[in-house]
Amino acid sequence: MSNHIDYEINKELGECYLFMGEYDKAADYYGKAVANDSSQADPYMGLAAISLNRGALEEALLYYTMASSIERSDKPLTGMAMVEMELGQHATAFDHYVEALTLNPSNMLAVNGLVQLSYFLGRLEDAVPSLETALKEKDNETLRYTLSGCLIFLGREQDARDHLRYLLEKNPAHADAKELYAQVAA
Repeated sequence: MSNHIDYEINKELGECYLFMGEYDKAADYYGKAVANDSSQADPYMGLAAISLNRGALEEALLYYTMASSIERSDKPLTGMAMVEMELGQHATAFDHYVEALTLNPSNMLAVNGLVQLSYFLGRLEDAVPSLETALKEKDNETLRYTLSGCLIFLGREQDARDHLRYLLEKNPAHADAKELYAQVAA
């Protein structure tokens, strides 16, 4: 029982020091948390954040990968994808963004990364199904607007108009949607 309590205390102290920007102390406490219980993903996520702040991308990727192997969730997968983009591992990053959105369609960091990367790779058509699924899971103005822009780029103006019209019915004051709708309605 004491190990679990020690784990929680060390993890919390790691989070506090990370929040305060004291990365050496945070890393020390996250390391202690891992020593207390290496079957938890949170300390690895904290160590990944520290590595990112220090510019150690490959180290951050290692920690995100370790966290993901313990708990397959959208957060470490999104972290992996962001680092992989920076390292030029675009195809792998694309797959990790898609997987992150499969696990949590509301992860807007993954949505934005996927869209950015899909334009870069010329794989926008491959990204649209993930965006449509995410929109079915959670109707979100930003997501609907982003999907509309992607559809326009792909030449699917009618689908984009339908999404924009729906968005404007819900929020008539959405200035960007009005402007985009005016472009495709012309």
